[in-house]
Amino acid sequence: MISIPLVKPFLPPKEKLMPELEGIIYSGYIAQGDAVETFESQMNEFLQVDYGLSLNSGTSALQLALTVANVGIGDEVISTPLTAEPTNTAIVQSGAKLVFADISTNDGNISVDSLKKQITDKTKAIVIVHYAGYLCDINEISKLCKSRGIILIEDAAHALGSKYEGRHIGDKCDFTAFSFQAIKHMTTVDGGYLTFSNANNYKRAKKLRWFGLDKSKPRADNRIIESGFKYHMNNVNATFGLVQLCYLQNNINKHKRNAEFYNQHLLNVEHIELCAVDKYSEPSYWLYTMKVKNGLRDNLSEYLQEHGVGASTLHTRNDVHPAFNSGELLELPNLEAFAKEFIHIPCGWWVSENDAKNIVSLIIEWAESV
Repeated sequence: MISIPLVKPFLPPKEKLMPELEGIIYSGYIAQGDAVETFESQMNEFLQVDYGLSLNSGTSALQLALTVANVGIGDEVISTPLTAEPTNTAIVQSGAKLVFADISTNDGNISVDSLKKQITDKTKAIVIVHYAGYLCDINEISKLCKSRGIILIEDAAHALGSKYEGRHIGDKCDFTAFSFQAIKHMTTVDGGYLTFSNANNYKRAKKLRWFGLDKSKPRADNRIIESGFKYHMNNVNATFGLVQLCYLQNNINKHKRNAEFYNQHLLNVEHIELCAVDKYSEPSYWLYTMKVKNGLRDNLSEYLQEHGVGASTLHTRNDVHPAFNSGELLELPNLEAFAKEFIHIPCGWWVSENDAKNIVSLIIEWAESV
């Protein structure tokens, strides 16, 4: 029986959450309204950004970013093969050709060197994923995109609260998509968020979020110029988010505390190699990732699970899916090596200091026994 799960939804105390939800549910206005605007204002303040839109999912955020970036048939979009599948289903649904770059074996994030090799005259956008909350080389990739006129979309579904050069991620790329799905750092039951570096993109996306209509005008005065979607967040989810924001930073701090403890105490354990974190990054560690050498990854996973600790890869390489390529694994040597070794262990808000100590002890005991 797993007593320390790998992922777990955070719910605020009942006495804090339920009165707020009851108030909005029986207010007579549960669709998109003032609560959504208040949530966006507070979310922008947390992220230190000027332009942000709440949405019904992180996938919608990616799809909206690709739409506003004018990505479509005839274009190519470079992405990572190590991510949750929605990153790449959004690209395929845009009509563009999905092109996989290899990853870095340091942290599982997309490789800058491989990115450079995959760029062609048809490359319209690059989607980077901060896998497990570890940050990509944003500066280097941003410079590359600007030099080639390529749109940079940041999938930060795993990385809410991560910082780069001392600032929250969310304003360094053309678009940054966050997820508030059930098991992320913060949940609104389901939901997403999209930030923009450009005011015009924000204004266009705001209309596209709601069919192409301008909600600041009466519907009778509206004329749809560009057909949009039903991607908005409602007042109920926004109210959930407003309560969650009261606890978000404290929960992120717990993720970081546990990860720092692992970084210190697992550094020199035999068969274990930790992921690298560059000097500009402050990960939020949605998951704690490490590599298990000498073909022993599955052995460690089984050992931890036998002792009540949830440990797994959670995600699989996306090039296994026929919808993304021919159905045959691509020649991506770094991904091949990383996929055989990486594993995630619990490090979230629910992992107490004593839990973290026990997890470290179990890993050391295992390493000494194999």
